[in-house]
Amino acid sequence: MKLGCIGDDFTGSSDLANMLAKGGMRVVQYTGIPSGPAEDGVEAGVVSLKSRTIAPDKAVELSLKALDWLEAQGCTQFFFKYCSTFDSTKEGNIGPVIDALLERLGTDRCIVCPAFPATGRSLYQGHLFVNDTLLSQSGMEDHPLTPMTDPDIRRWVGYQTQHEVGHVAAPTVFDGSDAIEAAIRTEAEAGRSVIVVDAIRDADLHEIGRAALDLKLVTGGSGVALGLPANFLGEGERKAPADTWRGDDGPAAIIAGSASRMTRAQVARYAQDHPAMEITADAVMAGEVTPEEAARFALEADGIALLYSSADPDTVRAAQERYGREEVAGRLEGFFAETARKLTEGGVTRLVTAGGETSGAVVEGLGLTALEIGPEIAPGVPALRAEGRDPVLALKSGNFGDEDFFAKALDILGGRT
Repeated sequence: MKLGCIGDDFTGSSDLANMLAKGGMRVVQYTGIPSGPAEDGVEAGVVSLKSRTIAPDKAVELSLKALDWLEAQGCTQFFFKYCSTFDSTKEGNIGPVIDALLERLGTDRCIVCPAFPATGRSLYQGHLFVNDTLLSQSGMEDHPLTPMTDPDIRRWVGYQTQHEVGHVAAPTVFDGSDAIEAAIRTEAEAGRSVIVVDAIRDADLHEIGRAALDLKLVTGGSGVALGLPANFLGEGERKAPADTWRGDDGPAAIIAGSASRMTRAQVARYAQDHPAMEITADAVMAGEVTPEEAARFALEADGIALLYSSADPDTVRAAQERYGREEVAGRLEGFFAETARKLTEGGVTRLVTAGGETSGAVVEGLGLTALEIGPEIAPGVPALRAEGRDPVLALKSGNFGDEDFFAKALDILGGRT
């Protein structure tokens, strides 16, 4: 194995695996830290953790265990993947994990680049934009677990890390990989170890990838991985992903737990013409609805059903105030994990999930350990197959995809393009 990746949630990890596979690497996404060695021929391993919103000390512990496993597989470079909207609080846990990885790897520098232009995320003068809007005005300021109220990633990561924060600005990035590499070196020599790098175009990400050739640690969204495969694959070694995807046109269901603007729009669009059941936090907390009832609704519905808890921010905040933020999140994740188990026991072989925490809960609930990367459904969202078994899956981060995403995902999972 050449490139070792640690993802802080399951949807982002599949996004990263998709990016590396498109670049010609043989990739396997592992759900949790594997108990044994990787199979022969894997060039990039992506260890998916469910660590995005847990306490920093727990996230550090998990991430270092993942690093230990990846080092044992022979990796020479490591990638810490977090969301392209840098989802975190002032306390972390992105910064603490970066600090721990830097220390364990014995290096004095890494880059921070959450940009992903294909999904509208760009970083300019250290500020993160979602399309033409600052991150803090994009809807992410209302995120129920990691409200992003400051678009300046230099400042935000500065709250979290014990290191000084550096910056490679867009004009330097536009000058290409040599200029970027020199700027990274200058920042590190000046004692600024955590270096935010601007990017607004795919071309920037390719240049950043080339500049990262000798870095032990790269951190960012999946976009920056666009430029990494070329560093590991020689002339003639880069191959398009093998055309081995096998769809499954069996029974299907959709579970949406994200409160993002886009997921709410996707829910509204799909529910216009298909069976849908809202799962409210109040109903779950009061025991008024059970996973068995939700699964029964989906299995008996006339058409492919949507089960959703994608409420507007005011409703989410009100529920958090009544029951506690962690309690609401934990109960909903447990509810959907059990619902997914009931669905697959009832014959569902295609499952679409929306929301990083929800997707992680579903994958863990189903006991999936490794995922095969299939065709891309939307930028950042590949089709996935659990290795050696059903179901086929789409794990979507909250804001990814367009309003017709659910229908498109069901078609591709079913083998239709």
